[in-house]
Amino acid sequence: MDYNYIAIVMFSGMVLLLLTGQRVFAVIGFVAAVASILLWGTGGSAIPFTSTIKLMNWYPMLTLPMFVWMGYVMSETRMADDLYRMFHVWFGPIPGGLAIGTVLLMVLISAMNGLSVAGLAIGATIALPEMLKRDYDKVMITGVIQGGASLGILVPPSVVLVLYAMIARQPVGQLWLAGVLPGLLMAGIFILYVVIRCGLNPRLGPALTREERAAISWSEKLQLLRAGAMPVIIFATMMGPFIYGFASLVEASVIGAAVSTLVAALRGRMTKRVYESCMTQTLGVSCMFMWILLAALAFGAVFDGLGAVKAIEDLFLGDLGLGPWTILILMQVSFLIMGMFLDDTAMLVIVAPLYIPLVAKLDLGMTPQDALIWYGVLYTITCQIAYMTPPFGYNLFLMRAMAPDHVTLSDIYRSIFPIVGLMILTLIIIMIFPEIALWLPHQVYTK
Repeated sequence: MDYNYIAIVMFSGMVLLLLTGQRVFAVIGFVAAVASILLWGTGGSAIPFTSTIKLMNWYPMLTLPMFVWMGYVMSETRMADDLYRMFHVWFGPIPGGLAIGTVLLMVLISAMNGLSVAGLAIGATIALPEMLKRDYDKVMITGVIQGGASLGILVPPSVVLVLYAMIARQPVGQLWLAGVLPGLLMAGIFILYVVIRCGLNPRLGPALTREERAAISWSEKLQLLRAGAMPVIIFATMMGPFIYGFASLVEASVIGAAVSTLVAALRGRMTKRVYESCMTQTLGVSCMFMWILLAALAFGAVFDGLGAVKAIEDLFLGDLGLGPWTILILMQVSFLIMGMFLDDTAMLVIVAPLYIPLVAKLDLGMTPQDALIWYGVLYTITCQIAYMTPPFGYNLFLMRAMAPDHVTLSDIYRSIFPIVGLMILTLIIIMIFPEIALWLPHQVYTK
């Protein structure tokens, strides 16, 4: 059988198995292992085994459990609650101030955890009830919370970018730094959206009343400022040594995990229950991503052996004669379509073996490494959009599960359309101006 047909059979079999509801890593790993044995006999079993060794030898993988642990410590010890109370007091006096504070809260939570689920849980359980109680428009704020939560997979330490780094064989530190300015740009666009909407119609986000503002003394404001600033200090303590070259990325992640644990213990919040909860959740997330990486590496190795990557390059660059930007746009559109039905890891594992080598070959006016770093940011933004795209946007159903009963699924669906539009705008800006993503990695790594 022609290798192109074998690749089609592998894709078809994988999609059919995914429709059965099996776990993504199990389906992809199973297809890769079976295909390798059928194609190359007993010697094909070396492909999954080699993938395991490659993952075990990838030193930056140690950052994953460290950052995930730090995020869960911040969440379980209620440091995120302190952050939101600080934003509530300092931003509440302006129209839409609590929604603005919520976006800033999401940025900080993203910088602690790297997972969108953590930010969404905190936003839906802490920020949403507070804003609904103060008569904020439920459609606007559910959209803002979902958009802000999606920053978790773009702002470092993004767990999704760790997965991309392993598959694309690029430095995870450069990818994380590449996500900083695009993440801040997107957060800034969300804040501008809130400011404009509440400026035109203050009833969408009523400010704190004069009586509420008078009831909060300056001493209480300063106390909340100190408590809320602690997560920022922890993040600066972690990233400062890395950015200035005093510590490697792995060492910086250990600093962050150790300092957050120490602060929680000194505040008396690191109880046995909290410790066990953080440990269990960290272990679960870390193991899940390691299994996904194993499956992705095995699947990619089979495709390399089939020559499918070369076939895709010949099709787009030779047979169809498409320009590099046309190919890039088609790739992003395909991710948006797949995102309606698949999660980010499934999309990456299925398509990365084909798309990533193709990106390195496109004439985009930059080095192949810069192209892959930049494309990692584009892919991640597309994944953020996929999290909120009907009919199977994960954030939509998570928000419905955590929101009060009077916030309906229809409200949540209506809330995401302007947010998705703003995210597509951000994607276009990053595509037109790659320097937004590449400037910080060049500055840090050149130094």
